[in-house]
Amino acid sequence: MSELRRDPISGRWVIVDIDHPNKPEDFEHEPHAWKAGICPFCYGNESLTPPEISAIRDPCTLPNTPGWQVRVVPNKFPALQIEGELDKRGLGIYDMSNGIGAHEVLIETPYHHKDLPDLLPQEVESIIWMICKRALDLINDKRFKYILVFKNYGPSAGASLEHSHTQIIALPMVPKNVMEEIKGAQNYFEYRERCIFCDIIRQELQEQERIVLENKHFLAFCPYVSRFPFEVWIVPKKHNIYFCHMPQEEIPSLASILKDILTKIRNIFKSPAYNFLIHTSPVDGDGTEGYHWHIELMPKLTRVAGFEWGTGFYIVSTPPELAAQYLRQQK
Repeated sequence: MSELRRDPISGRWVIVDIDHPNKPEDFEHEPHAWKAGICPFCYGNESLTPPEISAIRDPCTLPNTPGWQVRVVPNKFPALQIEGELDKRGLGIYDMSNGIGAHEVLIETPYHHKDLPDLLPQEVESIIWMICKRALDLINDKRFKYILVFKNYGPSAGASLEHSHTQIIALPMVPKNVMEEIKGAQNYFEYRERCIFCDIIRQELQEQERIVLENKHFLAFCPYVSRFPFEVWIVPKKHNIYFCHMPQEEIPSLASILKDILTKIRNIFKSPAYNFLIHTSPVDGDGTEGYHWHIELMPKLTRVAGFEWGTGFYIVSTPPELAAQYLRQQK
């Protein structure tokens, strides 16, 4: 018989197959099929992107020229436009606004065929440092309420370009999914006067069933109420509501655990498509004492279909306890 599990943060239910769980070799993921052509993110093709916003580059090299290690540019086809004033209005019962926001692309490496697992630890540290830098800059804009950071790897995960990159979007409102998580965490905090994420960390450390990796500052585990097979969360051990306020000394630990988790997933599934999202507090931070920033990492091993869309339930074919075991065993 399968097992129903309820997420204590959002209230979401999932169905976990504990009788006939899938092994890693049971999953079939789509091969990457990239469009041919010149890559605008490659070293030497700087003129093919909009002018860079920020970069880590060699001394004495100029913007929009070679010599960079990490580069941030505006998205050439942005979901939202940074120019203009926010104009929220009503249309009968409907709320609407002009599409104000920011949409940036962080090009993670000059090398076309390298993903995060292929980079040196200090190179991953530079990426994390740059994300924090851009988020800290964007929150100064009073029009923005939330900074979303995410990575799509592979066409089936939504990536349109092969070259490894992360996207940063500043939104003029807080997304519904984030609000549900924040409200759930705040309700728990008001009832128990504790952070639910800190309690989850304590329980995972006590049970030791779903932990994949641990270092001084971070814990990586398959959440008890995973929505997808081999989903992994990376959570700072020290309570912190903002990703971009992460202490400088924690960046190497995050770079190390993120690189190692992605390496394990790639080695098990032969470089599957994946998404990761950084969940952080809204810009103003009001009512988020009980929130705790974290990274949610999801390999694309299954598809969301009619049952999930119709119910909001997710069907997980590999229990997180078993997924964590496979990941721990993988180098």
